[in-house]
Amino acid sequence: MNLQLYYLDGCPYCRKVINFLESEHIAVIYRNIGTDAEANRELLSIGGKNQVPCLFINGAPLYESDDIIAWFRANRDKIS
Repeated sequence: MNLQLYYLDGCPYCRKVINFLESEHIAVIYRNIGTDAEANRELLSIGGKNQVPCLFINGAPLYESDDIIAWFRANRDKIS
């Protein structure tokens, strides 16, 4: 499963998701839209907006920190 978290330093909602992932030892690819111009372009072109945090699940965007955390909890057995 391809999981990429688009985030921005200083964003409290991004930090909430990152803290959850670290506490649960879940590995994802992190893409900082503040320092990675390509990641920022991808987020805008695929997701249609610059909203973070955004988790791309096999290329499909999922927004909102609580929804992202809920997705990880519901799909824990599918994450390798």
